[in-house]
Amino acid sequence: MPSSNIPGQTFGDLAPSEYPGERLGLPKEGQGSVGRFGRRILGLLIDWTFASLVVAGVAAIFPNLAALAHHPATVPVVFGVLQLTLIPTLGGSLGHRLCGMRVVPLQGGYVGFWRPLVRTALLCLVVPILVWDSDQRGFHDKIAGTVLIRG
Repeated sequence: MPSSNIPGQTFGDLAPSEYPGERLGLPKEGQGSVGRFGRRILGLLIDWTFASLVVAGVAAIFPNLAALAHHPATVPVVFGVLQLTLIPTLGGSLGHRLCGMRVVPLQGGYVGFWRPLVRTALLCLVVPILVWDSDQRGFHDKIAGTVLIRG
């Protein structure tokens, strides 16, 4: 089968987009545009800090749980629980919302529970958030069928 010289017609040969979100039909900037890297990192830092404060607060209120608070998995587990709770109910985590972003499914509608579950599981692995496409969607968003937008 002969190869095509038309851009975007062969596997792995996509023409570059003008801006993140163009291929998804999202606006270039403003409400509904892809949440950019700086906002995403700030939102992640806010979420991680909030999870750390929750763990520290529980340890201070319940001294018998202090040993559990020092376990290396405690903050990531609390982080994950917060993601799983807040994304379906508020449309995003505390960090997302404070940075003016929300998580939406590509098909539109309600994000549901399974998308945040898949997204959070991959997010907690860390590596998938280090890999993203030209639309600035991390691997965790691609697999979950979601996009983090401004709004």
